[in-house]
Amino acid sequence: MSDPSTLSISDEINLSEAEKGSSLWQDAWIRLSKNRLAVAGGVILIFLIVVALLTPWIAPYDYETQNLDLGATPPSAAHWLGTDVFGRDLLTQVMYGGRVSLAVGFIATAVALLIGVTWGAVAGYVGGRTDAFMMRIVDILYALPFMIFIVLLMVIFGRNVLLLFLAIGAVEWLTMARIMRSQVQSLRQQEFVEAAISLGLSPAAIIRKHVIPNALGPIIVYTTLTIPSVMLLEAFLSFLGLGIQPPQTSWGLLISYGAETMEEYPWLLIFPGMALSITLFSLNFLGDGLRDALDVRGSKD
Repeated sequence: MSDPSTLSISDEINLSEAEKGSSLWQDAWIRLSKNRLAVAGGVILIFLIVVALLTPWIAPYDYETQNLDLGATPPSAAHWLGTDVFGRDLLTQVMYGGRVSLAVGFIATAVALLIGVTWGAVAGYVGGRTDAFMMRIVDILYALPFMIFIVLLMVIFGRNVLLLFLAIGAVEWLTMARIMRSQVQSLRQQEFVEAAISLGLSPAAIIRKHVIPNALGPIIVYTTLTIPSVMLLEAFLSFLGLGIQPPQTSWGLLISYGAETMEEYPWLLIFPGMALSITLFSLNFLGDGLRDALDVRGSKD
């Protein structure tokens, strides 16, 4: 062992940092920053979100402006991604479609997380017959075809964006409930939960202040993996004519229009499809990186 008196200044700094240690979140951030695909996915995702927020001010053309004389034209200096059959700038359409698609992804995922985390946390913490009853409901809902459920909602309440958010969120919460239940069951026997019980905290307070915060890792990972799933579902519904309706647009709706004319005007399918694909890849890379970064067992290897 080295004599402390012979340690250099850099050695003393490293020794002091080692003595301080680091938290789980600091270690996770360090591991995430070393994952190039995850970092690239995060940067691209942030860029897309910023563009979506600023679209009304940075879009090259007005969203509703048509030029029937121009018609569908391939990419050019005036229209970087070309125009559609109505002479509308496709880049502007893709930017506005991204606003809707990303909004559906994030808001529907938030609805799914709110329902799933609450349901799974209560079922896992209470246990017993309550747990069995709540999870049987989840199993029954899993067995129902979600398309029929969404179509029924559309028929009963009409087609609107808010209903689409709620309908998709009401379908996607089931997996989160199962994940959260298993996490809570493993945390329920931990010392900090027993200490909270001995202090007289209510079950609701324990779940809110102690259980859910300690399960944030799986929740964050599942969030990044659910958003692309929700966006794909919205694109599929819009492709079938059950999702976003004109005059609004989304990447799914643009892909639907592009598929109808892909032989004559392939750019109408290629560019919206690329925008959706890049977003989905970015979210998946970021989700995989977060999963690896927050895996405590993997960090010990």
